[in-house]
Amino acid sequence: MATKTISITEDAYERLAALKNENESFSEVIGRITLKPKLSDFHGVLSKESADKLEKSIKELRKEHSKSHEKRVERIRKELKWSA
Repeated sequence: MATKTISITEDAYERLAALKNENESFSEVIGRITLKPKLSDFHGVLSKESADKLEKSIKELRKEHSKSHEKRVERIRKELKWSA
């Protein structure tokens, strides 16, 4: 694998070193901390009860947003004298 040499400040080096696990290279640290999490990484984070509450809240917010959107569209139609 090809390598690159980079320059970083002492402060950045110290912060990176603090994140480094035993037997882990700096390349591995950088790879670990810059990876984007996968959705599956969050599986099981919420309890069933919390997940149900969250789902209910999301559905309610979507319903409210939809009603608000419909009202805005109707107001625009009236202003422009368009019929549905």
